Amino acid sequence: MATSKLTQSQERHILERLSFGVTSSQLEQVKVQGIEAYIQSQLSPQLISESPILDNYLAQFSSIHQEPIELQKKDYLYRKKLRTSQLSTKEQKKIRQKIRNLNVQVRDEAMDAHLTRAIYSNRQLQEVMVDFWFNHFNVYANKGAVRIWLRDYESKIRTHALGNFRDLLGVTAKHPAMLIYLDNKKNTDPNSPGGKANQIGLNENYARELMELHTLGIDGGYSQDDVIALARILTGWGVDHQGKKGDKKGFFFNKNRHDQQDKLFLGHTISANGIQEGEKALDILASHSATAHFISSKLAQYFVADQPPTRLVNQLAEEFITSQGNIRQLMDVLIHSPEFNQPEYYQQKFKTPYQYLVSLVRMAGIEQPNLKRMRGMLTQLSMPIHLCLAPTGYDYTQSAWLNPQAMLQRTSLATAIANGALNRDYGIKQKQLQNNFGSLSPHTKQVIAKSPVKLRAALMMGSPEAMYR
Repeated sequence: MATSKLTQSQERHILERLSFGVTSSQLEQVKVQGIEAYIQSQLSPQLISESPILDNYLAQFSSIHQEPIELQKKDYLYRKKLRTSQLSTKEQKKIRQKIRNLNVQVRDEAMDAHLTRAIYSNRQLQEVMVDFWFNHFNVYANKGAVRIWLRDYESKIRTHALGNFRDLLGVTAKHPAMLIYLDNKKNTDPNSPGGKANQIGLNENYARELMELHTLGIDGGYSQDDVIALARILTGWGVDHQGKKGDKKGFFFNKNRHDQQDKLFLGHTISANGIQEGEKALDILASHSATAHFISSKLAQYFVADQPPTRLVNQLAEEFITSQGNIRQLMDVLIHSPEFNQPEYYQQKFKTPYQYLVSLVRMAGIEQPNLKRMRGMLTQLSMPIHLCLAPTGYDYTQSAWLNPQAMLQRTSLATAIANGALNRDYGIKQKQLQNNFGSLSPHTKQVIAKSPVKLRAALMMGSPEAMYR
């Protein structure tokens, strides 16, 4: 792709796919530096100065600045007091309320931090990749103590979002949020001392999803025997809620729960070697050709088309293998591919509710949006943040989100937002909104021109152009 001679529509296409919505500052940056300089800067987010507005927002969320293990200890002590003390009904009620308040705070502040980063971060591609990878390695906030670990889990994903896939796979595999969500903290060799003492046994949940959803894909060539072998390999990978064992940050390998026998996994003999067995299994999965193809297909679907072009998927899979899972290099190839830049794919990706709502806030330049209300709107649109119950995560295809009821909800919310539902004290900057939208279809222009001035922002925000990227 010769990025030095792109039209404005081509440049806007790149900005829309690499961010959550085009803003005036992005357009100015591209005008001054050129689109290629913008692309390369986004591929190296660590070199981009972060927005002071974002920093000010994040400073308000007290729980995200606390270590999750400390929050976990606090929660544990509350619950221990309930179990062991002779408390009056009134005292028990107070402690239960403290537990609820703590859990709601850490969950909601993690969600609000997630939203504010998507809206205000100058590292837009990184945040888009966080959206992609968090959904790929999905956890459900309301399961057990997952909510306490949400902020840290997302932070770990953010660190590796444009890094190396094997590193990303490793941090999710060892993270308490994942170990709790997919039950690997219960995964125990029934014949081990820990299994016999606690009367628990093998749990295949995480092993199955690790192959089906995180690496090889459902058609990745593994068998039920491989699922069982991987579950055996991962016995003992669990959580230390007190931060006294393991890495002192939540992950703990309990050798007393581990299967000490040799295993055969995907044709590889893995000798009994404690925690290193799991590391070896992750190495095998991360370097597998099926993983290269599966990840490449998902990236092409997210960034290019619901039915990803075969040639692009194959090209990305080759790059995945050649670069040993270098995500930054993979994205560089994707962005500069002929398929990514074909006009037939412009404005063809239907936005998820999350992408849609965040893009409205960004393009309209809405100041100090009501984050709690935004979360409520996303719940109305059936895409609450961090609350997808299924390990598959949310779907990113048009068929999942385009239906008459959803369109009615979107247009209704667009009208409410245009009327100040997210920021009562600030108006919608209609001229800025129109500029950030770029070109509108003749039909949309005609409808807007014939409508009262007060309705025009709502019509733009509820237009087909607003719902596609």
